[in-house]
Amino acid sequence: MSLVIRAALWQPGLQMVDPHFFNQMTTVHALVMIFGFAMPGFVGLANWQIPMMIGAPDMALPRLNNWSFWILPFAATLLIMSLFMPGGGPAAGWTLYPPLSTQGGIGTDFTLLSIHMLGMSSILGSINIIATILNMRAPGMTLMKMPLFVWTWLITAFLLIAAMPVLAGAVTMLITDRHFGTSFFDAAGGGDPVLWQHVFWFFGHPEVYILVLPAFGVFSQIIPTFARKPLFGYDSMVYATASIAFLSFIVWAHHMYTVGMPMAGELFFMYATMLIAVPTGVKVFNWIATMWRGSMTFETPMLWSIGGVFTFTIGGLSGLMLAITPVDFQYHDTYFVVAHFHYVIFGASVFGLFAAVYYWLPKWTGHMYNETLGKWHFWLTMIGFTLTFFPQHFLGLAGMPRRIPAYALQFTEFNQWSTVGAFMTIPAQVIFFYLAIRCMKGGSKATDKVWEGADGLEWTLPSPPPYHSFTVAPKIK
Repeated sequence: MSLVIRAALWQPGLQMVDPHFFNQMTTVHALVMIFGFAMPGFVGLANWQIPMMIGAPDMALPRLNNWSFWILPFAATLLIMSLFMPGGGPAAGWTLYPPLSTQGGIGTDFTLLSIHMLGMSSILGSINIIATILNMRAPGMTLMKMPLFVWTWLITAFLLIAAMPVLAGAVTMLITDRHFGTSFFDAAGGGDPVLWQHVFWFFGHPEVYILVLPAFGVFSQIIPTFARKPLFGYDSMVYATASIAFLSFIVWAHHMYTVGMPMAGELFFMYATMLIAVPTGVKVFNWIATMWRGSMTFETPMLWSIGGVFTFTIGGLSGLMLAITPVDFQYHDTYFVVAHFHYVIFGASVFGLFAAVYYWLPKWTGHMYNETLGKWHFWLTMIGFTLTFFPQHFLGLAGMPRRIPAYALQFTEFNQWSTVGAFMTIPAQVIFFYLAIRCMKGGSKATDKVWEGADGLEWTLPSPPPYHSFTVAPKIK
């Protein structure tokens, strides 16, 4: 779907696809990637890793887990089927703003039902994760001794339970507007389309952190391993994660500066949004401090983690720019926002998923993947990703709107860079599937020394005065 979007934007004017179909692609691309890929991917990691990390035999509620999982394929099928309904799928953007979402055909109804089901799946999975972490830790493992991945998932699960019912309420109101004569979002009947934005973004902003916090947990597991040092500032990492989760619920209207809210509201949401940068900065500096003077090696999981921290930092800085109300009036609904959230969601969440799979694949399968191919996957994805999304910052600053199938001539060159990057990034993922399937089928045996480097020897660091040379053990267990 993303390649259809990028192919259509290769040059100015309309080509490749009909504008209505283009809008369906942007909508379903986002919904599939968020609800059908990133969230289930991290829930899968949680199910596999949390029991092992806390010393539990399994998740607390296996039947609930089973139900949570089996909702997914049916919901995803509904979502994809929406594209094949009479009148096509939803063409309202992933935010589904009325009146666009109140006008679509049956494809939009399929989409709304699938979102209900996907949200239900997430809530059930979250209940299970919380029950497992709070009740099934091994003796002696207090909360403040849990691995960071477990902490980030505990906090994420609470976020999901708080945010998803809000989306469910909004979607239900939308369905009743469409079929039962209510007017929650219809101005002609006394409703307000801006009400949808408030309710949607009250879910939508915590959702961004639902996608990114588990990736932070992954980075916090991998970076200490390959820096061969304990994580710097464990306690502050836990408190920063909890602070981010709390603040994520009081910043929703920074997506809505242009709706005409009072100045006091704009100022509140600006200050609250900028405040999130503090705990986020704590996390970034703690990762850097963990790597500082470490005995670092750059195996594939470490490359994905460092790449993820780097791209997330760029996304965070562009987010700070968008937090500033008068500035956002200029950037709102331009490609600058597209670049910003892809740097956060692709650059942190998806990089975090890849890092986690490469890190734990030898443990899961008992086989080691081809390290050279893993690095090729990383570098092709990193270069393709940067080519795709970095130019979009400039497109947005120059005034190119989002969600348009045709654009003015002056935006051509940056769009072409973007399209080249996309057609480089997507094929690179074939390497990942090849490596994962190969690992499942067999290959060289993974050992407990798998992350000690090619020679398996200790590293000696030459240190500047006044320090003496010292030896660092290959791995901190």
